[in-house]
Amino acid sequence: MTPACAQDDLQTTPTRLTLQVTADPPGERCRRLETSDAAPLGSVSLHRTFHDDFDTHPLVNGKWVPHYAGGAAWPEARYWGGDGSDFKRKTSYNGEQQIYVDPRYGGRSITPLGLDPFKIQDGILSIVASRTPAALKTLLFDNEYVSGILTTQSSFAQKYGYFEIRAKIPVGTGVWPAFWMLANDGGWPPEIDVMEGRGGRPGDLVMTTHWRIPATGKVESCGFDFRVPDAPGQFHDYGVLWAPDRLVYFIDRKPVTDARVPVGFEDPMYMIVNLAMGSKFFGGVGVVDAETPVTVAFEIDRISAYQIDP
Repeated sequence: MTPACAQDDLQTTPTRLTLQVTADPPGERCRRLETSDAAPLGSVSLHRTFHDDFDTHPLVNGKWVPHYAGGAAWPEARYWGGDGSDFKRKTSYNGEQQIYVDPRYGGRSITPLGLDPFKIQDGILSIVASRTPAALKTLLFDNEYVSGILTTQSSFAQKYGYFEIRAKIPVGTGVWPAFWMLANDGGWPPEIDVMEGRGGRPGDLVMTTHWRIPATGKVESCGFDFRVPDAPGQFHDYGVLWAPDRLVYFIDRKPVTDARVPVGFEDPMYMIVNLAMGSKFFGGVGVVDAETPVTVAFEIDRISAYQIDP
């Protein structure tokens, strides 16, 4: 596939971007784009609307909050809990074994515990998951790990455009890093999983779209796994273009899969980046065990969003 115009230096983030995309009508189900001749290509011109290159701590600039914002109609609608609960800080339905913390979070305590999973060094954000200290386990609802999540639900959401993360994908039993998007109205689905890492399968990542069939209420999903062998040790770009007629997923700004935009994608969407630990349902992750690393770092160089030019 032909790379995007901005491929010469992936370390920089242009304010304007041109992506090559499929030009033929996309199908209702997603398809892999294996080679440049899999489908005719056109181009989309974009301008940047959101950017964080993590030169400073993510909680000082107002772009992110370190928990779910609440009001989401999930399989378990549990995110209305206050600061003294875990309701906004994990998805128990998935079998997750971490709790998302930040320096101001106290769990069952009335005072902050001062736990900070967000580390900044040389312009790289590391979301660090670590074994819960024994002395704090009861205060943190007996979760095996403390980790971090960042969401723009309260600060940035956009309908259509290109959304991208540049990151390394950590590995290990129970390790589940993700960059994804939800509707700003709090409904679920739709959901766009730009990148999810299968920690037990190094170099394996998945890109998936989720939607609901109005007539039946059934949730449908379509996505593919991709092999990026050096993903744990090297930074790569993972992105999605949400256009009025299609969703196109990218690795290093090369299109790898696309589909027609499903029903229900009417509301602006916000971005989420997190490092979960443990899963009952997501293949290649599994539950944390004695082999799971004591600490895991999800390294992120930058996150950006672009809007499609008129």
